Amino acid sequence: MTKDTATHTEIPEGSAHARIHKALGLPAVRIVIPLLIVALTVFILHDMAADLSWSAIKADIAGNSWTSLLLALGATALSFFAISLYDVLGVQTVARGQVPLPIAGLAGASGMAVSNLLGFSYLTGTTVRYRIYATFGLDLGKVAGIIATTWSGFWLGLSLILGCLLVAHPVGLPQVLPLSGPIETGLGALLLLALGALFVWLARGGRHLAIGGFGFDLPGPKLAGYLLVVAVVDILGAAATLYVLMPADLTQNFAYFFVVFVSAIAIGIVSSSPGGLGVFEASLIAGLGAGGRADVLAALILYRLIYSLLPFLLAVTGMACVWVISQRHGVSKKAVLAYRIVRPVVPIAAAGIALLGGTVLLVSGTLPADTARLGILRDILPLSFIEASHLAGSVAGLLLVVVSRGLYRKLHRAWVIAMALMILGLVASLAKGLDWEEAVTMGLTIVLLGSFRSAFYRFDSVSVFRLNGVWIASLFGLILIVFWLGIFAHSNVQYRDALWWEFALHGDASRFLRASLVVAMVFAAILLNSLLNRRARPARTQAIPEAVYRLAMQSENTEAQIALLGDKSFLLSEDERAYIAYGDTGGSLISQGEPIGDIEAGRQLIWKLREVADKAGKRCAFYAVSSRYLTTYLDLGFSILKIGEVARVRLQGFTLDGPEKKSFRYASSRAKREGYDFVVIPKAEVPSILPELRQISDAWMEMKQGEEKAFSLGYFDETYLANFDHAVLRHRDTGRVVAFANLFQSGGKHELSLDLMRYDPAGLKVAMDALFAEMMLWGAAQGFDWFSLGAAPFSGIESNRLASVWNRVGGFVYTHGEQFYHFEGLRSFKQKFDPEWTPHYLASPGGLAAPRILFEVNSLVSGGIKGLIQ
Repeated sequence: MTKDTATHTEIPEGSAHARIHKALGLPAVRIVIPLLIVALTVFILHDMAADLSWSAIKADIAGNSWTSLLLALGATALSFFAISLYDVLGVQTVARGQVPLPIAGLAGASGMAVSNLLGFSYLTGTTVRYRIYATFGLDLGKVAGIIATTWSGFWLGLSLILGCLLVAHPVGLPQVLPLSGPIETGLGALLLLALGALFVWLARGGRHLAIGGFGFDLPGPKLAGYLLVVAVVDILGAAATLYVLMPADLTQNFAYFFVVFVSAIAIGIVSSSPGGLGVFEASLIAGLGAGGRADVLAALILYRLIYSLLPFLLAVTGMACVWVISQRHGVSKKAVLAYRIVRPVVPIAAAGIALLGGTVLLVSGTLPADTARLGILRDILPLSFIEASHLAGSVAGLLLVVVSRGLYRKLHRAWVIAMALMILGLVASLAKGLDWEEAVTMGLTIVLLGSFRSAFYRFDSVSVFRLNGVWIASLFGLILIVFWLGIFAHSNVQYRDALWWEFALHGDASRFLRASLVVAMVFAAILLNSLLNRRARPARTQAIPEAVYRLAMQSENTEAQIALLGDKSFLLSEDERAYIAYGDTGGSLISQGEPIGDIEAGRQLIWKLREVADKAGKRCAFYAVSSRYLTTYLDLGFSILKIGEVARVRLQGFTLDGPEKKSFRYASSRAKREGYDFVVIPKAEVPSILPELRQISDAWMEMKQGEEKAFSLGYFDETYLANFDHAVLRHRDTGRVVAFANLFQSGGKHELSLDLMRYDPAGLKVAMDALFAEMMLWGAAQGFDWFSLGAAPFSGIESNRLASVWNRVGGFVYTHGEQFYHFEGLRSFKQKFDPEWTPHYLASPGGLAAPRILFEVNSLVSGGIKGLIQ
């Protein structure tokens, strides 16, 4: 797996290395450190290229021999062939027979070609392969196994090469590794011995690795040997591509060159600059001691074109052909299979197209124009139009880079804007200096992006010009590198204040400075927009459709009536036989419970909510659901996680007899002795007592020192509470209410439950127990079949060492989380009524999406971590 400047090492989800990678993903590391590296890079480049000219570099590029170009192309082809074999061997190890081997090879090579150009860690890496293999039915564990196998192959090859170099101790190596000969030899021997020990260990057979809940079989020694050979070919092919392009006096010691090459790759990755642009070049020039040499910069530019740009264009062109063919009727099975491979990679490829086009426009805006071509334009266009075209091209380039993030998210609006910007860039390329090469590039990007039109179907209200911190840092780094390129290209110009306002056909430096100023101002506007305009949360109160009210009241599941709270949106079937209530967190659509109503209509609504979320570029999940629709959730490709149990008490023949209910008998008797009666107030009379209930609720909330909940729990809202009968404890003489609960009564008296249950802290001390006991007795007398005690979070979750990682986490929270939430105490309280426990689940995308969904549910219920702690 080649790791050049534009490549980010693919890290298996859940691995120890992934946890380290996640730790390194902290904002201070992901933003500050890359910016420092880029700033240092610009300083180094400026110092090393002080005596060079852009014309000298162009001359060295043109003077490169065809032999070296053909050798570089051959080395690139060899490297990418090895890259394709990584995935072939990975599939053979982890998912034999589940993915056709040619498909695995194409997936690896094309995915790497796309990710090589981008260099954004949030666009490349694991995502590419995961999306491809998921279309063939591989779960996250197997995909992680394939990626781990291929990734380990790369490190096996790198370890072998470095071990051999250290042992051989070739001339020149001490200049880059300042170690004594014995130490170098010892380190190399240790590396080679460790590799040998690994192969002996694998040869003993049956090796299985389980990390973070994922498990997969390790390759045998034969397959590991193949991986080793492939990695050596890959790494040496990548290094040889640049090696044959470098000047002859710098290629006399391959060992020295190779170590510098690998080091430059690592620094380029850490920088987060798109494709490691500038950072890789500066690191390699500094490592080789080749400052001030135009021929070295020319070789690096050719390396970028051959190893990064050419494979990307070939891969994307192939994807575009497959995409166009697959949109026709009656395509062959092979075309359908190719479409399955291409479809997941298209958003990343499209982002790469926009990034490429934008970078071309930005770089072009900094370089001097061709004098002869400007002379032709002078007789056709006015100078003001030429100047405006130059500015427009640079701004279009910046916006294209920004919009690439929206293309990755499959946003239709981003595609429309990108197409318009590319057309603007094409026109500007011709109008600012007859740059036909640039115009051809823009035309190619228009054709490629235009062919993917049907892939961008999502509609989202968020601005495509709003970026997160990492994107802002990466874009800033790119602008800084491009600005330095302009300074370098015009290094022979004597800068003065008048340059900014000098309008002339020969004023290349003036145009560069004005374009840089405008680009900086536009970037500042994007930065402010990103920092100040956050995604608006959905309205807290939603209109309740009449059909939703009817279905909720008729449902046998009393939890359906929480939909009347008014803080959710609704999906209602066309025949109004079922609905789903869901919350929008901004990043996910999460249903509260399962569909209510007709089962078949509910199944269709599950798919519809998934489609709505997909079109909006959001995740979808179903929270606190029973086993009724589990097969449908599985058909969606969701993971099913048990999140607790619901307790229900059979009311037929229910009494307060028995030792476990002693406290409830006592509370009921004491309330009666102190003059309190249990009364059920019809909902028609509830509005008249709501002011009194409000006072009780406020006093109760003040005692709890928390905030009102929402989503799956009710809050005090007069419109909401007016929908229900209320159970109260009221003094028979004064009429004072000391406790209340709104009653959920299902259709056909199948189930009785409650939502808000609050008491006056200054009133009867046993009011809650007394009210609870009386409600259950009243329900039994009214002929209800069941009384729902609600859920016990994390109850009944198996935490055996062989259980899934999320089950073990849930079991740990249930066991050790008493100081934050009385999990065991809540279950013990409900167990006193000898209930029947039924599991409830979270159905959500698998892998690391599950904890994100649970966090977002907490945000809907408690308002985030702060609300949960309170």
